[in-house]
Amino acid sequence: MNKSLRVICVFLSFWAVVTAPAAQAQTQPTGWPTRLIKATIPFGAGSAADVVPRLVFERLAVELGQSIVIENRAGGGGMVGSALVAKSDPDGYSLLAQSSALTIAPAIFPSATFDPTRDLASVFMIGSSANVMIVPKERPWKTIQDFIADAKAKPGSISFGSVGIGSAVHISSEKFRFAAGIEATHVPYRAGPEVIADILGGRIDLYFCPLATALPLIREGQVRALVVSTAKRVAELPDVPTPVEIGLKDADSNIWFGVLAPAKTPREIVEKLYAASEKVLADPAMQASLKKLGLEPMPMKPAEMDDLLKREMAANLELIKAAGIKP
Repeated sequence: MNKSLRVICVFLSFWAVVTAPAAQAQTQPTGWPTRLIKATIPFGAGSAADVVPRLVFERLAVELGQSIVIENRAGGGGMVGSALVAKSDPDGYSLLAQSSALTIAPAIFPSATFDPTRDLASVFMIGSSANVMIVPKERPWKTIQDFIADAKAKPGSISFGSVGIGSAVHISSEKFRFAAGIEATHVPYRAGPEVIADILGGRIDLYFCPLATALPLIREGQVRALVVSTAKRVAELPDVPTPVEIGLKDADSNIWFGVLAPAKTPREIVEKLYAASEKVLADPAMQASLKKLGLEPMPMKPAEMDDLLKREMAANLELIKAAGIKP
């Protein structure tokens, strides 16, 4: 080998050594996380979709050894905050805490700037919960049958609240209304506490409220619970019937809470987050806390959660078309 060729070979060997770590750093999240993680909740503070993930993020931060700062960005049935995360850098430092609303809003807001199944990657599922129909205690309805009979006798006289068009509680209300064959006026709010205030004040007639939020109000006698949204009764409200029990077909629904990230987030980071979430959610103290909020475990791997989103989006599109729900 002549001198010139030997020099070139030595240079190329040196270049391979010094550039290999940099190339590896671009593809492998070695040491992640090394800085603060931002989690977006696309609903108002104080709602179940806010309270539940906050509880988990607090423990997840300890497990990861890095702080997680939470920001509420409400609007558009959860699509405003979700879009921000979908368009964020896929570096593992932007997370989204969402609910079943993620599979509903795209059918209502077709002009959305992102596609949940294309632009977001599932990370882990926190759990699922029933919604429960609550009404002001001053209303005359003692049972769900009383309510339905009165609503049919006075078409259009009923108003129901939600945390926004396309939210999971909105769809629970619409599924029930559609199955029961009653007319009702939808009154959307920006956040759960606003709906609760108007229920307590008697300014609206009903709210399909997440169980976590409704339980204290029911136990304190501030509101009356008429029906739960799930196919089976919930342990916390054993005397409250389900839609199936009163003869309503396809009126049942539940709400799930989960965490996602931008679609191109490295799989190593997604898997590390998932593994950390498994430890957090398996902790007996965490399980007890979530149980108090009315949540049931919903173990699901990221790929399984991706499949769930696709199925729910297809089913919700059919419902929204049939019910004529528009923004």
